[in-house]
Amino acid sequence: MREEQVHIKNDKLLIEGLLFNASEDKGVVICHPHSLMGGSMHNNVVQAIQVAFAAEKYSTLRFNFRGVGQSTGSYDEGRGEQEDILAVCKYFQSIGISKITFAGYSFGSWVGSKIIERGDYPFAATIFISPPISYFDFNFTILANKIDMIVCGNKDQFCDIGILKEQVNNVNLNLKIIPYTDHFFIEKEEELINILRSTINNEKN
Repeated sequence: MREEQVHIKNDKLLIEGLLFNASEDKGVVICHPHSLMGGSMHNNVVQAIQVAFAAEKYSTLRFNFRGVGQSTGSYDEGRGEQEDILAVCKYFQSIGISKITFAGYSFGSWVGSKIIERGDYPFAATIFISPPISYFDFNFTILANKIDMIVCGNKDQFCDIGILKEQVNNVNLNLKIIPYTDHFFIEKEEELINILRSTINNEKN
């Protein structure tokens, strides 16, 4: 089954997305990297996340934050982008997806973290791919036990592995470090897909 284009209402805005409906009650919302640095739902890492979850019979919904592609509005420094995520989750719930996994890459992971910090978030599980801790504040004290997995390359330019390990030392999560990999996962997409699929399968068993 192919993805279909959807447009989701968020107050006065329309959010452009691509939906793969697996006719199950579990799904993943996938968030892209920084809107002002070329990030979009067509990013290679976003696509890899979509492939991994679709292969495991999850419905998937990747989308463009406000001001990107056909999504209306403009960049809002992560504030309005939080509302974009929540609107997408509400849409997912409206079509029967009750168990929502959040998967955010780079900037997308930071925006998701801010929703978690607010409390009352709609995520049943949370995955951060390359959280850019060198540029954005992640409050891992509040996030403790609310993140299921972080995947990062050992040569990530925006996520110092040593600092990350210190910050999540007391956080109960699955930390996966991919060797010889930087922030952009060029030619490492298949390895990321395999890690995600293996994790999903372990959760099933």
